[in-house]
Amino acid sequence: MLWRSPRTTQHRSLRGTLTGTAAAAVFVLTAGLLSPAGQATAAEPATDYCGHQCADILPPGANGSATLMEILGHRLFGTQPAHADDQLGPYDALAAGYPSLTDDTLTQFFNDSSFGVPDGQVGSVTRPRDDVTITRDKKNGVPHVKGSTRYGTEFGAGYAAGQDRLWLIDLFRHIGRGELTSFAGGALANQGLEQEFWPQAPYTEQDLEKQVAYIRTSQGARGKQAMDDAQAYIDGLNAYRVKAKDGRYFPGEYDLTGKIDPITNAGEIQPFKVTDMIALASVVGGLFGGGGGGEVDQALSLLKSQQKYGVRRGTEIWESFRGRDDPEAVTTIHDGTRFPYGAKPKNPLGEALPDKGTVETEPLVFDREGSAKPAQATKRTPVEAPARLKPLQGMYDKGVLPADMFRNSESKKGMSNALLVSGKHTASGHPVAVFGPQTGYFAPQLLMMQELQGPGISARGVSFAGVGMYIQLGRGQDYAWSATSAGQDITDTYAVDLCEPSGAKPTKQSTSYLFHGTCTPMEKLERKNAWKPTLADSTAAGSYRMQVFRTKYGIVTHRATVGGKPVAYTSLRSTYRHEADSIIGFQMLNDPSYVKNAATFEKAAQHISYAFNWFYADSRDIAYYNSGANPVRPDGVDATFPVKAQKAYEWRDFDPADNTAAYTPPSQHPNSLNQDYYVSWNNKQAKGFGAANFSLGAVHRADLLDGRVKRLVADGGVTRASLTQAMEEAAVTDLRGEQVLPEILKVVRSKPIDDPALNKAVQQLEAWRKAGAQRNQTAAGSHTYAHPDAVRVMDAWWPLLVKAEFEPGLGAGLYRALTGELAIDESPSAGHGPTGSHAGSAFQYGWWGYADKDLRTVLGQPVKGKLGAAYCGGGKLAACRDTLLATLAQAVAKPATEVYPGDDACKAGDQWCSDTIIHRALGGITHRAIQWQNRPTYQQVVEFPSHRP
Repeated sequence: MLWRSPRTTQHRSLRGTLTGTAAAAVFVLTAGLLSPAGQATAAEPATDYCGHQCADILPPGANGSATLMEILGHRLFGTQPAHADDQLGPYDALAAGYPSLTDDTLTQFFNDSSFGVPDGQVGSVTRPRDDVTITRDKKNGVPHVKGSTRYGTEFGAGYAAGQDRLWLIDLFRHIGRGELTSFAGGALANQGLEQEFWPQAPYTEQDLEKQVAYIRTSQGARGKQAMDDAQAYIDGLNAYRVKAKDGRYFPGEYDLTGKIDPITNAGEIQPFKVTDMIALASVVGGLFGGGGGGEVDQALSLLKSQQKYGVRRGTEIWESFRGRDDPEAVTTIHDGTRFPYGAKPKNPLGEALPDKGTVETEPLVFDREGSAKPAQATKRTPVEAPARLKPLQGMYDKGVLPADMFRNSESKKGMSNALLVSGKHTASGHPVAVFGPQTGYFAPQLLMMQELQGPGISARGVSFAGVGMYIQLGRGQDYAWSATSAGQDITDTYAVDLCEPSGAKPTKQSTSYLFHGTCTPMEKLERKNAWKPTLADSTAAGSYRMQVFRTKYGIVTHRATVGGKPVAYTSLRSTYRHEADSIIGFQMLNDPSYVKNAATFEKAAQHISYAFNWFYADSRDIAYYNSGANPVRPDGVDATFPVKAQKAYEWRDFDPADNTAAYTPPSQHPNSLNQDYYVSWNNKQAKGFGAANFSLGAVHRADLLDGRVKRLVADGGVTRASLTQAMEEAAVTDLRGEQVLPEILKVVRSKPIDDPALNKAVQQLEAWRKAGAQRNQTAAGSHTYAHPDAVRVMDAWWPLLVKAEFEPGLGAGLYRALTGELAIDESPSAGHGPTGSHAGSAFQYGWWGYADKDLRTVLGQPVKGKLGAAYCGGGKLAACRDTLLATLAQAVAKPATEVYPGDDACKAGDQWCSDTIIHRALGGITHRAIQWQNRPTYQQVVEFPSHRP
């Protein structure tokens, strides 16, 4: 495979490219673009035991801020601010360059992540206070913060965050507070996003302040230190906010959304508060650290199955698809150790399944006015704009983020992967790790790369913008760590009995409920949002009010009757009211005096309450620990379904005042030390550890990693390069083509294929499978796959195949219910799967495991954990073959323009473009599309050759 050098977009001087009146006007608008910097001299680096064998990358670039001048220059001439996209080219190039990768060439695709900045590589030095310096390297502009005091270090971290992510931080604090439309505009996508997120984590300002006080007063000295660090971070962020506003080098999005007048500089960037960090933490946790939920929908799909087959048989069928503990599922801990959690009880107690046809979703939006009314939703009233700013008009008309970003986020946003190999199987005798979070692709990125060095802090890596007091994923002096979303069940649904304070008969609309026998009023939380058109978002003026009811058992999501009595279903997450408690664990991970080995790493990870899989590597050990505030449920309670809101079925030691309970001890969390290797791609953690959703079955994208790493370990001599190659080969492979297509082909080849067109299609699929079932360019820049027809047929065939295989046996109603629980497909091409288009992450959620089990059953092959019946062709091989060939004929007939219908970025029929990754612009800077890779957004490659004495 050919490979060419990584490229980035040309960075041109705007003064040299903008000419005439436009240049003069834009320059006047943004006078004082650059902030002053100190003399470029590097600070003394901290002790580093990695010996230039640690590397990382985070596209598109470190700089996520652009002035109005820079945004306009980008839109007119395609220029990029310095360091806005200089990591995009190397990241993109790995897809073509990985086959010839060596340890020596890794830095062509990754950055050297050694501590400090060599003198010759210093780009700038900023000193926001006497006790801290922010040194940025010439190559990538990454901030290296070094403080002589703890306060100064955290102040510098906040200041650097302002330099790189001020607009993004402001945007996400408003999302966390349910105020996106009031801040960024009333675009339909903005309305949809805040309506999806706010009900998941609705808080009053008092609630947020209480969480700050809880950490400070209940978590000992580390809790107090954490809140002091948070205040210092906020102080630094606010210091930059003031300087940037006064100096007129603040992000141009403030001008474009009407916050600041581009001529007079009148207006304000609202000061940041520590409570904003709690709101931001709720966004991060909601996206990546939750798990469970959806019990009402699961109850409805179970009832569909029982209605079709009867209670006993219907339950068996449903459970076979639910796959709580599929014996064929790939697991991170593969030595047979079991960690029982979330299993189905033999005799469930307290179940509260709804009566047929009674479930109603709780209404959220009220008092719609203007463009908030459905009839006026598409109304635009563009503001009058100077001719020079016309290119920027309407850039937020489709919203700043996808409307469904938080929909079913507890299950659909589980991303990231990790590959670790014990030193017993590496060439050097030291462990090797390739790992990172798969957090989506945004511009600027949600994560921010930085190094922090100060009293009690020594680390480099990434943090979510706005909560970056500590490195959340990265490396210390002689160790590195990373995480993948775990998604275990930490969210339950309760059925609260409704009542009327007067003693009258309750209805489904009642707003009081029984708590321990007392009729208790629900608490009403509201958020009133209003917007008006701006240069960026021309959506007409409008407003609405969001409303939720909160109980001691969580937020009301649905209403129904159970046994004829009215109930409200509530959702209770164990981390609700504790959005930032995990700060203690991150503080420990950054502290070189605390984390000294795998054992102390695990103790640090135990303080993280969100559901994550944590991985660790140093020069001697690799380790794994699953974190999360896993509530202890009473014996007999099945957390898969709603349960009665009664004391007997509550979490053990439940206290609704602060939403605390008893949690499973660390020893019961999946954990392991020095297994031969670990892989994780949001798959099942261990045998016995119950899946919180339908996706952890016989075929999972982690199989793409597991098989490759297993072969490497068997051969021995694993290197950083070979482990990176295994990761990247999996990243460009179609899961269906590698794992399910062989069984499909066995069925269709069970007899000769008479139809020449179908035989040709099968031959194309066979050739593609033999070549590795990849979706990769023939050469960098070719924008063409080696087997385009086979890929097109697979994309067209899969949804037709699955429906024809399963719907006849399940019936339309149950099939529809089950596909509502788990989407059929998640191909990388646009419009497939729950992540939407151009999102990178693919093949996490789909019916490939069901199809694989069913086809093996039809073929008479061994199957562990069979589905409740054989579906393809009613279990008959000949009939199944006919079904597959009939749907193949339909797929072959579909033209590329129908399979890949096109969008704003791609022409209809452009297969490669439909797959590409496109960074979703959260501000005014956009980036070119890159080759699809199913790969972490931020990624580390590490091999420590030594350790502290």
